[in-house]
Amino acid sequence: MTETGAAAAAGGGGAIGLKGVIAGGITGGIEICITFPTEYVKTQLQLDEKGGTKKYSGIFDCVKKTVKGHGVFGLYRGLSVLLYGSIPKSAVRFGVFEQAKLYMMKEDGTLTNTGKLACGLAAGVAEAILAVTPMETVKVKFINDMRLEKPRFRGFFHGVRMIVREEGIGGVYKGVTATIMKQGSNQMIRFFVMESLRDWYKGGDRNKPVPKYAVAFFGAVAGAASVFGNTPIDVIKTRMQGLEAKKYKNTWDCFVKTWKREGPFAFYKGTVPRLGRVVLDVAITFTIYDTIMDVFNYVWK
Repeated sequence: MTETGAAAAAGGGGAIGLKGVIAGGITGGIEICITFPTEYVKTQLQLDEKGGTKKYSGIFDCVKKTVKGHGVFGLYRGLSVLLYGSIPKSAVRFGVFEQAKLYMMKEDGTLTNTGKLACGLAAGVAEAILAVTPMETVKVKFINDMRLEKPRFRGFFHGVRMIVREEGIGGVYKGVTATIMKQGSNQMIRFFVMESLRDWYKGGDRNKPVPKYAVAFFGAVAGAASVFGNTPIDVIKTRMQGLEAKKYKNTWDCFVKTWKREGPFAFYKGTVPRLGRVVLDVAITFTIYDTIMDVFNYVWK
């Protein structure tokens, strides 16, 4: 977070929370429009199992077949779901992180390593329960639907109605355990790395500004760290939220069956496209968010 953002949080959690919602929503919309094709390809590869149902030989094959069958915009199937969920997700993530900092921050305005991990974990768990699980479940089902010879979903609202009608409200909460594990570890790693790199750059001078190119680089490093740290959880989450999730009893059953049928490397499917998306995603998110918050804190006292 920006230093001005931290100061505002110390003075009024409500103000920083509202600023975080708006800044996060703008940031999320821009970021997902840029990076969504890599998220689409990653999800397709993670859903692709060995055997006769395997459709793609790799990243470029997936892109080629998608564009050939559905046009360039086929790579954006499911985008609306993430756009609809970007504002509440950002509100929860940044709001909870800033609020947690109020409780964990030391008198000099810094966080201990434990505090950084705890605040990031709190933000990730909160966003997983309140926003990410239903949003991600619908997104995965939309992408999975495109794998069918005759896709059933005609649009976002039509797809959601069908999911709820056939599976109940629980149909959009598939994989909640895996999502909590994913988002919790994601934000714990990202915020820890980001805050640690900021502290390192400042060298003890809390008022030293961090240039935006450094924020972008630190964000990219934080994103890469989270990918290598929790891709296995992301694979399990994706399969628990797909259209064939019924064949798994629970998260542990999904893990065991995937291990037995496909081996340990299956848990790192989609790592390359996910790495490309997440590195760009986190770099953009922190850079734009910091920039918008700087403007907000200048015009919105």
